[in-house]
Amino acid sequence: MNIGVFCSANNQIDAAYFQLTEELGRWVAKSGHQIVFGGVNQGLMECLAKAVKEAGGKTLGVVPSIVEETGRTSQFNDRVLTCNNLSERKQLMLDESDVFIALPGGVGTLDEVFTVAASYTIGYHRKRVILYNMNGFWDSTVRMLDDLQQRGMVRGQWRDYIGVANNIQEIAKQLEE
Repeated sequence: MNIGVFCSANNQIDAAYFQLTEELGRWVAKSGHQIVFGGVNQGLMECLAKAVKEAGGKTLGVVPSIVEETGRTSQFNDRVLTCNNLSERKQLMLDESDVFIALPGGVGTLDEVFTVAASYTIGYHRKRVILYNMNGFWDSTVRMLDDLQQRGMVRGQWRDYIGVANNIQEIAKQLEE
C-alpha cells in the first residue's frame, strides 16, 4: 500500500512527535508499505523518511522545485517527483497514494487534509485520511469537525472519510477497513 503522509517540516516541535513518527516509520516499512510524502529534509518529514529507510522500507518524495533549488530535499527519498507548486504536489500525492495519514503539522498539513477530504465528498476518489492523534494533537480539529457536522455544514458524515487514530494499532485497524 502507498501511504501518503502529511506532516510538519518544522524541527522546533515537541520531541514526543519525533519519537512517535519514528515508530510509525518503522511500522510502515515492516508492514511492507511505502510512504509518499513531501520529500523535505526537515522536521517530521525527514524523521519519517529516515525511519522508513532504516527499517528497509521505500519512500517517494513529492518535492516542489523551489525546495530542490534551496537544497532541502531529503536524502532518504528512493524516488523523487518534482512539481512546480503546492497544488501540483497535492495532486501528485493524491495520484500516488492509496490512503493518507496526517501527523502533527501546521497550515500546509491542514490544507492537505482538507483538500483530500473535500475531493472525497465531491466524488473524485475514495481515499481516506487518518488523523494520527499523537498526544491529542488533533483534538481541537475533531471538535471543530463535530461542530460543523452538528450545524449541517458537512456533506455526509465526516468520519466516513476522515478517521482518527490514537496509536499505530488503531491506524493498522483502519487501514484494514
